[in-house]
Amino acid sequence: MRITRVLSSTLLALGPVLGLALGPAAAPAAADSTPSASPSDDSSAPTEAGTSFRTATEIDQGQTATASGSAGDYLYWSFPADSGQRPTVKATVKLPQAHTTQTWQVDVYDGLRRRQACQYGAQTRTAGQGTASVELTCVLRTVRAWSEPWADDPLPGTYYVRLTALDLKAADLGLPVGTELRVDSKDIGGAAAVDGSLAKPLVPGIAVTSQAEEDDADDSSATAVLSSIEPDDGWASGWWSDRWVWTAIGAVLAALAGIGGYTLTRGSGRPRHVPPGA
Repeated sequence: MRITRVLSSTLLALGPVLGLALGPAAAPAAADSTPSASPSDDSSAPTEAGTSFRTATEIDQGQTATASGSAGDYLYWSFPADSGQRPTVKATVKLPQAHTTQTWQVDVYDGLRRRQACQYGAQTRTAGQGTASVELTCVLRTVRAWSEPWADDPLPGTYYVRLTALDLKAADLGLPVGTELRVDSKDIGGAAAVDGSLAKPLVPGIAVTSQAEEDDADDSSATAVLSSIEPDDGWASGWWSDRWVWTAIGAVLAALAGIGGYTLTRGSGRPRHVPPGA
């Protein structure tokens, strides 16, 4: 009976603590099952694409950007990705009726213009003759808050998408094509947390902006900034993750286990068979 009472009191004390701790921790778990894309108005989505890294069209996650071009062109877009996100790039190419077999490919580059490998997805696909459209997908690795300089891990900042056809035949060069591009992200949460963060996200022009702020330069220096896109809630600081919540839960459980073990083993005082004067 004594053990039962101790365990009951321990569970009653633990209930409110777990309720408070699990409250903020439940959000990342729910985000794992659905893409985390802020609602956006597709009517304001871009309707053209850039032709190089410097002229890449900026889009927000959750937008469906469209563009018209010609077979053989390089089409570029850029989007922001923050730490803990796993971006998914989906591109659809609408082909003309009269075309030969074409192979299309979508490539993703980070803020340092390093080509990022797709974790999975059909990055390259071949459209047979007469095929109306071809769909491409690239699921990137989870963006890390910090990485070693020699590593090729995805880092917070601007990401570039390049869409193009490979080894086109002369008969297909210049044929009109229509494209759609959409980027969504899945919030991985504390499972991807690392001990460290970048001083600044890898955004074009961020170094110029930082230097201008330090030197109190005039507003004319702002024209050097090449990218103005960022996540809706700003760039993450990198120090907070739901890992802190689970660490606190573990500490509370350890403390309660110690209190319960001490209560069970210390006994109720002097045993009955021992004389008072002993």
